Amino acid sequence: MTMNSTSSQLDNLFDSSLVAAQQPNWPGGHDGEQMKKAVADLRALPPLVFAGECDDLKAKIAEAAAGRAFWLQGGDCAETFTSATADSIRNRIKTILQMAAVLQYYSSLPVIKVGRMAGQFAKPRSNDLETRGDVTLPAYRGDAVNDIEFTEAARTPDPNRLVRVYNTSAATLNLVRAFTRGGFADLRQVHEWNKGFIRDSTFGEKYEQMANEVGRALAFMKSAGVDPEQFKAVDFYASHEALIIEYEKALTRIDSRTQLPYDVSGHFIWIGERTRQLDGAHVDFASKVRNPIGIKLGPKSTVDDALALIAKLNPDNEPGRITFITRMGAGTIRQALPALVEGVTKSGAQVLWVCDPMHGNTFESKNGYKTRNFEDVLDEVRGFFEVHKKLGTHPGGIHIELTGDDVTECLGGGNQVSEKDLESRYETACDPRLNHSQSLELSFLVAEMLRDR
Repeated sequence: MTMNSTSSQLDNLFDSSLVAAQQPNWPGGHDGEQMKKAVADLRALPPLVFAGECDDLKAKIAEAAAGRAFWLQGGDCAETFTSATADSIRNRIKTILQMAAVLQYYSSLPVIKVGRMAGQFAKPRSNDLETRGDVTLPAYRGDAVNDIEFTEAARTPDPNRLVRVYNTSAATLNLVRAFTRGGFADLRQVHEWNKGFIRDSTFGEKYEQMANEVGRALAFMKSAGVDPEQFKAVDFYASHEALIIEYEKALTRIDSRTQLPYDVSGHFIWIGERTRQLDGAHVDFASKVRNPIGIKLGPKSTVDDALALIAKLNPDNEPGRITFITRMGAGTIRQALPALVEGVTKSGAQVLWVCDPMHGNTFESKNGYKTRNFEDVLDEVRGFFEVHKKLGTHPGGIHIELTGDDVTECLGGGNQVSEKDLESRYETACDPRLNHSQSLELSFLVAEMLRDR
């Protein structure tokens, strides 16, 4: 149960005088009539997730931070309203379930399954404006803000879209819960998850071999009278970057069990590299809600930065509260990460270390596509594991931009996507994602590292 967000406990919770970076130029400003109406609508709506679920995830993160579990977070770079279809959602879940099965089978560690979905509708931008020819318009900041179509009407930020984010997220979560609790995620369906996907690659065949072994093990257990409920459903958590501050504040509620505030827009929210200013509105917001919090750390992050964020966001050193998601780049991680991990470890802070090998490895192809090379993605993960092995710490997880579809957005991988191939199925609304085959390949390679850590 939760209390209404208009409770007096929320009225003065957040410091409205602080600057929120990376916010759209809303018509009328953040206090304009359109925004006030959208916020009022959001405050009246039920929670998308529940405080108890956030606490359950926090407990699992604590286990991963202690080396007893592994974090798998994956999904779209930026969700769109049009892509929130049953097929698209199912294929993303299938891909994550397949990756988790591979990781768990080879590492014998529980895998925490987290989707970049049901809320990942906004993106930070390097520039407020985009120019094409002699026309300059506001940059596309995700469907939460405006439309990707390059017209003045489409690119004008619209606060009403925030209510649509809520409704689309609710529909997505409804389907996710149906898939993960209603039999689709039953481990005995491990073969079924591969149907409809391309299986002629090396890793498709390897997956089928693993699925056969899992099937035999499950059949043996059932014959011995062991058929645990844990095989029949999975816990699947929703996450997104808490970027649009009005949306996150409007979906904060007081938990009736504890009288503490939770951001009920998602189970896990993170603060981006561009919005983690210690005196900024995003860090202040995250410090006030009791969700588990992620923080992106780039190659220029210092130990002092990390320790200051820990002091602000987790002064009581609560296990599972903080996850550091490093985004260094393949050529930098082996030099930049060790000091951070060593400094935080020596401080006694309990954090989960997760590798985001996507955002530090983006470049523009010769034919003009924003892309990533699969080998760079893999090498950053490899460097992440090498650093933790040398320091005796736990490489706690990976954070991947992926889709369950056979897009051609990242170069390389077992199917050898080439620059020419980028032209055939480049469908992302923002950054390039691993396709299903590349995601499955990555899970096998990470599983080997995890087994040998």
